[in-house]
Amino acid sequence: MHLLAASASDLVLAYGTRAALGGATFDLPAGTAVSLIGPNGSGKSTLLRALAGLAEPRSGRLDVPARQTRGAVALVLQTTDVDRTLPVTVRETVTMARYATRGPFGRLRPADRAAVSRGLERMDVADLAGRQLHELSGGQRQRVLVAQGLAQEAELLLLDEPVTGLDVVSRELILAAVADERSAGRTVVVSTHDLDDARRADLVMLLANRVVAFGPPDEVLADGPLSAAYGGRVLRVPEGLIVMDDPHHDHVDSHDHHRAPT
Repeated sequence: MHLLAASASDLVLAYGTRAALGGATFDLPAGTAVSLIGPNGSGKSTLLRALAGLAEPRSGRLDVPARQTRGAVALVLQTTDVDRTLPVTVRETVTMARYATRGPFGRLRPADRAAVSRGLERMDVADLAGRQLHELSGGQRQRVLVAQGLAQEAELLLLDEPVTGLDVVSRELILAAVADERSAGRTVVVSTHDLDDARRADLVMLLANRVVAFGPPDEVLADGPLSAAYGGRVLRVPEGLIVMDDPHHDHVDSHDHHRAPT
């Protein structure tokens, strides 16, 4: 396995004409769980897309060794509304993960089918395998998309706010899967708005259209760095720090158990 899962130097990313991330320099060690956290619009999703090879750097350098191997990087986006006219089942959705290595016309091997079954079981959606994707609840659809990412068995797994607004069962299944992937030696990068969830990672990267801080959770999720990233939206209460994100998103995150419904 590569020593570094990703490395960047003076990386500048843009979303259209707007700068999303400027002058970022960092090394992501392989085999670790990394949380991306920061205000809305801070560059988290754009960085994930760049790591996946879907967004080209405006300038600077970004090296992701896993991208040299077909199917070695998996990106899981937040669930979106599904076209009700699209006839695709849960099993077919998860099976698409194997196309990354087999190709869309490659014959699936027993190992491919086993990977699909494991993904379905780990996300507790095996009993929904024959259902149409559009028939599922939002939480179930998100679990199916994560199952797809798991079934790819990628060296680098990228998840964009995978548990935002989900039910407790879906949250815990997904967070447990992230921990299991890291324990298996894979690199997992997860964007989140929740400080508690971020604390589960080995490393935290705090963004505000730049890298404000990057390191162990206790160092990054502290008063100074959070105030630098969120400005006046950091409240201090006896239970810990609370971050108030952009009002129109209604996110509330804290060091203990403050989470706003979405």
